[in-house]
This record gives sequence, C-alpha cells and structure tokens, in this order.
Amino acid sequence: MTHIAHEAGARLGTPRTRAVHRAIADARRGVPVVLAARHPLIIVPAETVGAEGLRLIDTLSTGPAVLLLSPSRAAAVLQHEVADTAPAIALKLHRPLIDAETLKRAADPTLEQILPTFETTEAPDAAAAALALGKLARLLPAMVAAPVKPGWASQKAGADLLSVPAADLLAYPLNLAASLTKVAEVAVPLDAARDARLIAFRAQDQGIEHMAILVGHPEDQEAPLVRIHSECFTGDLLGSLRCDCGPQLQGAIARMAQEGAGAVLYLAQEGRGIGLINKLRAYTLQDRGLDTVDANRALGWQADERNFHIAASMLEALGIHKIRLLTNNPEKVKGLAACGIEIVARVAHEFAPNGINDAYLETKAKRFGHLIG
Repeated sequence: MTHIAHEAGARLGTPRTRAVHRAIADARRGVPVVLAARHPLIIVPAETVGAEGLRLIDTLSTGPAVLLLSPSRAAAVLQHEVADTAPAIALKLHRPLIDAETLKRAADPTLEQILPTFETTEAPDAAAAALALGKLARLLPAMVAAPVKPGWASQKAGADLLSVPAADLLAYPLNLAASLTKVAEVAVPLDAARDARLIAFRAQDQGIEHMAILVGHPEDQEAPLVRIHSECFTGDLLGSLRCDCGPQLQGAIARMAQEGAGAVLYLAQEGRGIGLINKLRAYTLQDRGLDTVDANRALGWQADERNFHIAASMLEALGIHKIRLLTNNPEKVKGLAACGIEIVARVAHEFAPNGINDAYLETKAKRFGHLIG
C-alpha cells in the first residue's frame, strides 16, 4: 500500500478543494486572493497582476506590501547572495505600489531587467503558501502580498474575493495525487507495440490528464518494467534535439515490447514540473549561458518540481506494487520508494548524445546525479 493510501483520511473535502481550484483560476487571471492564516494576507501573482489588482491590495491592506520571491530569484534581483534556507524572501514595496510592468520584470528574468533598488524585510508567516499558489497556477513563483484588513470581506472592494486556507494550498499536491481515478481505457496499437493500451487518469481538479501506456499485461508480472516519463512537448512531439526525452519514450516502449510487457506512466509534469511556458523561459536562459538547473532556479523554481505521488497512485490503481524501474536517475528511485513503491531493480536507460544535447546530458550527470556517460 502506498503512503498516499495511508494519508487518504487527510484528503481535502470537496468545498475546500473547490476553493483551491478557484484560487488557482483567480491567480491566473490576476485577481487577488486572501490567504487565511495566523496573519492573513491578500496576495496576487506578479506575473498576472494589473492596475486593478494593485488597487485592491492598496485598498484592503493594513500595512506595506512586499514582493515574495524564492531565494534564488531574490538573489538575482538584489544582485547579492541571500540565505537560501528560507521559503521566500520579501522585498519592500512602498505605497503607492510600483507599476505592474515593473513587478513582471522583477518576476521574470527573461524580460529586460530595468528594476528599482529593492530592500529586504521580514517575510510573512504564510509566504510559503503564497508561492505555492503561484506554482499550482504554473506561473512564476513571485507574489505581491500584504496583511489584509479585518472585515475585508464586508467591504465593497473585497466582496467578491476568495479566502482560502494557506494550509490547503500546501497540502494540495498530495491530495491531488490521492484523488486520481481511471476515466478511460482503450487499445491503441503502436508502431513498436501492437498490443499497447492507454489508460487515462484524471484528478479531482478535472485538469490535465495523466496517461498510462501499457504494453501487454504488466499487472500480471511480479515486477514488470516501468518507466516514469514526464511529458515533453518539444522532445516527445516535435522531436527537439535539445533533450533526450523523445528517444527515451520511444525506447522504453520498444524495450517493453521486446520483453512482452511493461508500463510507461506519462505524467503531465512538463519541464520537471514547472510547465511548458516556464520550460520555454528556462530555454531562453539556457541560450544565455545557464544550464538546466540554474535556469529553473533563476525563474524561482527548484531544479525538479515533480510530484511522484501521482505515479505511485497510478501504479496502485493498476495493481502494480513491485517494479523494475527504467531510469538513470537515482533520485527518481528514492522518490518513488518514499511513496511506498517497491523497486526491485533499476534498469539503465541511456541514449547517446546527438551533438546538440551534449551539455544537457552532461548537466544531468554532474548536477542531477544521473548514471550516464
């Protein structure tokens, strides 16, 4: 039994889940959200905020606003090192708040960096939950935040704003994985595996589906070959030479066909969990000289933001409890094992560089610890 099953009793109920879904939608639209916490905050993403959102924060806040950034992004904005142990660094924003375009530039290192001089201040208690909302919305994790007035909901300016518990935003990724259910299954003969089946999984948020590609009947084997593959639009679909994702996907299916059975879990976690748009931003930074690790961190994300609880939940639903994991990544082995999956062997899955992705593969080996080369 996976750890997700053990924690199913802690799942968010439907009204609380809906509140998180609306908070995500509001964040993407640039509408402020109130974080219910010991010291409540009104927050809005720097990437999507406009003049109206800033006006609402000015109207409904009791104290000065701050710009919350990850330590790695804050270090670039401040142009000096900051402690990277804190969940967020707070930069002072004086009233009236600086314009939305300046906030966007502070959040996004791919834009022209003409910025005012910022000073740091103490980050609010709910800073981690504020950045978590930005990440759940697949936006840059940079949030404008301010303490909200008592009785804000009774004021005309705050009447339509949502309040969501900060703790629910932090708990949401695990709850999302626990809510996965199978919604469709169909035979899809593939060039390398004529007996392949696709099983679609959908979470409670009714968002992007995750897919299981089954070759033969891996559920009948004691420890079938399994590949956990995060979607890669550029590599899997377009054949991009910047990465090795396409060959890894097709190679996994072909290898499973040779063995007679196997499962590829195709997770909707583009760019190691940062989303397609942010991955393209990271590519821009790589073209300026950063490697894939530093590019993600420059955007305010961790190097790897994937949620392996999703894979564990899918395997449980498929009736697969022991696996041979097709991967070069020891951290993926550790991540799945931490979710309760028994991994009896790691099976190497290496492909030669193509002359363009050489530095990318070198980074995977040196900085992610992949067992390649």
